[in-house]
Amino acid sequence: MEYALLQGLGEDDRRAVLSAAVRRRFKRGEVVFHEGEPGDTFHHIAKGRVAIRVSTPSGEVATLRVLGPGDLFGEHCLLDERSRRSATVVALEPVETLALTRDQFESLRAEHASVDDILIRHLATQVRRLSDQVAESLYVSADKRVLRRLLEVETMWGGGVVPLTQEELATMAGTARPTANRVLQTAAADGLVSLGRGKVQVLDRARLEKRAR
Repeated sequence: MEYALLQGLGEDDRRAVLSAAVRRRFKRGEVVFHEGEPGDTFHHIAKGRVAIRVSTPSGEVATLRVLGPGDLFGEHCLLDERSRRSATVVALEPVETLALTRDQFESLRAEHASVDDILIRHLATQVRRLSDQVAESLYVSADKRVLRRLLEVETMWGGGVVPLTQEELATMAGTARPTANRVLQTAAADGLVSLGRGKVQVLDRARLEKRAR
Protein backbone atom coordinates (compact mmCIF):
# COMPACT_ATOMS: atom_id res chain seq x y z
CA MET A 1 0.00 0.00 0.00
CA GLU A 2 1.24 3.53 -0.87
CA TYR A 3 0.94 5.91 2.08
CA ALA A 4 0.75 9.67 1.51
CA LEU A 5 2.66 10.02 4.79
CA LEU A 6 5.77 8.64 3.09
CA GLN A 7 5.78 10.77 -0.06
CA GLY A 8 9.16 12.36 -0.70
CA LEU A 9 11.07 10.10 1.69
CA GLY A 10 13.96 7.88 0.65
CA GLU A 11 13.55 4.13 0.78
CA ASP A 12 15.49 3.72 4.05
CA ASP A 13 13.47 6.46 5.72
CA ARG A 14 10.21 4.99 4.45
CA ARG A 15 11.07 1.62 5.96
CA ALA A 16 12.05 3.23 9.25
CA VAL A 17 8.75 5.10 9.54
CA LEU A 18 6.69 2.02 8.69
CA SER A 19 8.66 -0.04 11.19
CA ALA A 20 8.05 2.48 13.99
CA ALA A 21 4.40 3.25 13.23
CA VAL A 22 1.65 1.31 14.96
CA ARG A 23 -1.44 0.37 12.96
CA ARG A 24 -4.56 1.45 14.86
CA ARG A 25 -8.14 0.50 14.02
CA PHE A 26 -11.33 2.23 15.16
CA LYS A 27 -14.96 1.20 14.79
CA ARG A 28 -17.64 3.47 13.40
CA GLY A 29 -18.57 5.98 16.11
CA GLU A 30 -15.46 5.28 18.18
CA VAL A 31 -13.56 8.26 19.58
CA VAL A 32 -9.89 8.37 18.59
CA PHE A 33 -9.18 10.97 21.27
CA HIS A 34 -11.11 13.59 23.23
CA GLU A 35 -10.71 17.36 23.27
CA GLY A 36 -8.61 18.42 26.26
CA GLU A 37 -6.76 15.13 26.67
CA PRO A 38 -2.95 15.17 26.82
CA GLY A 39 -1.58 14.52 23.33
CA ASP A 40 1.35 12.26 22.59
CA THR A 41 0.43 10.55 19.30
CA PHE A 42 -0.30 11.74 15.80
CA HIS A 43 -2.08 9.78 13.10
CA HIS A 44 -2.01 9.27 9.36
CA ILE A 45 -5.31 8.02 7.97
CA ALA A 46 -4.81 4.93 5.84
CA LYS A 47 -8.49 4.01 5.52
CA GLY A 48 -11.84 5.56 6.40
CA ARG A 49 -12.95 9.03 7.45
CA VAL A 50 -13.05 10.92 10.74
CA ALA A 51 -14.81 14.05 11.97
CA ILE A 52 -12.95 16.79 13.82
CA ARG A 53 -15.25 18.26 16.47
CA VAL A 54 -14.93 20.97 19.12
CA SER A 55 -17.06 22.19 21.99
CA THR A 56 -18.51 25.68 21.66
CA PRO A 57 -18.76 28.22 24.52
CA SER A 58 -22.51 27.47 24.67
CA GLY A 59 -21.83 23.77 25.24
CA GLU A 60 -22.75 22.58 21.76
CA VAL A 61 -20.55 20.46 19.48
CA ALA A 62 -19.36 21.83 16.13
CA THR A 63 -17.88 19.72 13.33
CA LEU A 64 -14.94 21.62 11.85
CA ARG A 65 -13.71 19.22 9.18
CA VAL A 66 -13.92 15.72 7.81
CA LEU A 67 -10.62 14.01 7.07
CA GLY A 68 -10.00 10.97 4.89
CA PRO A 69 -7.20 8.73 3.56
CA GLY A 70 -3.88 10.54 3.30
CA ASP A 71 -4.74 13.18 5.92
CA LEU A 72 -2.84 13.68 9.17
CA PHE A 73 -4.18 14.77 12.54
CA GLY A 74 -2.87 15.22 16.07
CA GLU A 75 0.33 16.97 14.91
CA HIS A 76 0.27 19.48 17.81
CA CYS A 77 1.77 16.83 20.06
CA LEU A 78 4.95 16.93 17.95
CA LEU A 79 5.37 20.66 18.55
CA ASP A 80 4.75 20.89 22.29
CA GLU A 81 5.23 18.06 24.75
CA ARG A 82 2.69 19.69 27.10
CA SER A 83 0.04 20.00 24.42
CA ARG A 84 -3.54 18.94 24.94
CA ARG A 85 -5.92 17.87 22.23
CA SER A 86 -7.64 20.88 20.69
CA ALA A 87 -10.52 18.80 19.28
CA THR A 88 -12.29 15.47 19.54
CA VAL A 89 -11.77 13.04 16.64
CA VAL A 90 -14.52 10.51 15.90
CA ALA A 91 -14.52 7.70 13.34
CA LEU A 92 -17.41 8.15 10.90
CA GLU A 93 -16.88 4.61 9.59
CA PRO A 94 -14.29 1.87 10.19
CA VAL A 95 -10.95 3.70 10.27
CA GLU A 96 -7.35 2.56 10.09
CA THR A 97 -4.42 4.84 10.94
CA LEU A 98 -0.66 4.68 11.21
CA ALA A 99 0.21 6.20 14.58
CA LEU A 100 3.50 7.59 15.84
CA THR A 101 4.19 8.85 19.35
CA ARG A 102 6.23 11.98 19.97
CA ASP A 103 9.16 9.89 21.24
CA GLN A 104 9.07 7.68 18.17
CA PHE A 105 8.99 10.69 15.87
CA GLU A 106 11.91 12.35 17.68
CA SER A 107 13.96 9.15 17.37
CA LEU A 108 13.18 8.95 13.66
CA ARG A 109 14.18 12.59 13.16
CA ALA A 110 17.50 11.99 14.88
CA GLU A 111 18.42 9.11 12.57
CA HIS A 112 16.59 10.06 9.37
CA ALA A 113 16.77 13.76 8.54
CA SER A 114 14.16 13.67 5.78
CA VAL A 115 11.49 12.60 8.28
CA ASP A 116 11.24 16.30 9.18
CA ASP A 117 9.66 16.79 5.76
CA ILE A 118 6.53 14.96 6.95
CA LEU A 119 5.77 17.65 9.51
CA ILE A 120 6.98 20.57 7.36
CA ARG A 121 4.77 19.59 4.42
CA HIS A 122 1.77 19.08 6.68
CA LEU A 123 2.17 22.41 8.48
CA ALA A 124 2.63 24.25 5.18
CA THR A 125 -0.60 22.68 3.93
CA GLN A 126 -2.40 23.70 7.11
CA VAL A 127 -1.23 27.31 6.80
CA ARG A 128 -2.49 27.49 3.20
CA ARG A 129 -5.81 25.92 4.17
CA LEU A 130 -6.38 28.29 7.08
CA SER A 131 -5.46 31.31 4.95
CA ASP A 132 -7.95 30.21 2.30
CA GLN A 133 -10.58 29.60 4.98
CA VAL A 134 -10.17 33.12 6.42
CA ALA A 135 -10.43 34.69 2.97
CA GLU A 136 -13.50 32.61 2.16
CA SER A 137 -15.25 33.54 5.40
CA LEU A 138 -14.71 37.23 4.62
CA TYR A 139 -15.62 37.31 0.96
CA VAL A 140 -17.85 34.31 0.17
CA SER A 141 -21.50 34.15 1.21
CA ALA A 142 -22.69 31.54 3.71
CA ASP A 143 -24.95 30.03 1.04
CA LYS A 144 -22.00 29.30 -1.23
CA ARG A 145 -19.86 28.03 1.66
CA VAL A 146 -22.50 25.42 2.52
CA LEU A 147 -22.52 24.16 -1.08
CA ARG A 148 -18.72 24.13 -1.24
CA ARG A 149 -18.43 22.03 1.90
CA LEU A 150 -21.03 19.63 0.52
CA LEU A 151 -19.10 19.30 -2.74
CA GLU A 152 -15.84 18.73 -0.85
CA VAL A 153 -17.19 15.92 1.30
CA GLU A 154 -19.06 14.41 -1.65
CA THR A 155 -15.71 14.16 -3.43
CA MET A 156 -14.15 12.63 -0.32
CA TRP A 157 -16.84 9.92 -0.32
CA GLY A 158 -16.30 9.31 -4.01
CA GLY A 159 -19.81 10.36 -4.98
CA GLY A 160 -23.08 8.96 -3.76
CA VAL A 161 -24.56 9.60 -0.33
CA VAL A 162 -22.80 11.89 2.14
CA PRO A 163 -23.60 10.64 5.68
CA LEU A 164 -23.50 14.04 7.39
CA THR A 165 -26.28 16.01 9.05
CA GLN A 166 -27.31 19.52 8.06
CA GLU A 167 -25.96 20.70 11.42
CA GLU A 168 -22.54 19.25 10.58
CA LEU A 169 -22.50 20.85 7.14
CA ALA A 170 -23.54 24.14 8.72
CA THR A 171 -20.74 24.21 11.28
CA MET A 172 -18.19 23.13 8.65
CA ALA A 173 -19.33 26.13 6.59
CA GLY A 174 -19.20 28.46 9.59
CA THR A 175 -22.90 29.24 9.59
CA ALA A 176 -26.13 28.33 11.40
CA ARG A 177 -28.25 25.26 10.76
CA PRO A 178 -31.29 27.28 9.52
CA THR A 179 -29.06 28.77 6.81
CA ALA A 180 -27.76 25.37 5.75
CA ASN A 181 -31.30 23.98 5.77
CA ARG A 182 -32.56 26.80 3.56
CA VAL A 183 -29.70 26.36 1.09
CA LEU A 184 -30.12 22.59 0.91
CA GLN A 185 -33.92 22.75 0.66
CA THR A 186 -33.58 25.16 -2.28
CA ALA A 187 -31.04 22.86 -3.94
CA ALA A 188 -33.38 19.91 -3.38
CA ALA A 189 -36.33 21.78 -4.89
CA ASP A 190 -34.18 22.48 -7.95
CA GLY A 191 -33.23 18.82 -8.31
CA LEU A 192 -29.58 19.29 -7.37
CA VAL A 193 -29.57 17.19 -4.20
CA SER A 194 -31.70 14.66 -2.36
CA LEU A 195 -32.13 15.07 1.39
CA GLY A 196 -32.60 12.26 3.90
CA ARG A 197 -32.29 11.83 7.64
CA GLY A 198 -28.64 12.50 8.44
CA LYS A 199 -27.54 12.33 4.81
CA VAL A 200 -27.39 14.27 1.56
CA GLN A 201 -26.97 12.95 -1.98
CA VAL A 202 -25.68 15.12 -4.80
CA LEU A 203 -27.76 14.53 -7.93
CA ASP A 204 -26.38 17.18 -10.29
CA ARG A 205 -22.79 18.04 -9.43
CA ALA A 206 -22.19 20.29 -12.45
CA ARG A 207 -25.09 22.61 -11.61
CA LEU A 208 -24.22 22.54 -7.92
CA GLU A 209 -20.63 23.56 -8.68
CA LYS A 210 -21.90 26.44 -10.80
CA ARG A 211 -24.12 27.63 -7.94
CA ALA A 212 -21.24 27.42 -5.47
CA ARG A 213 -18.90 29.67 -7.50
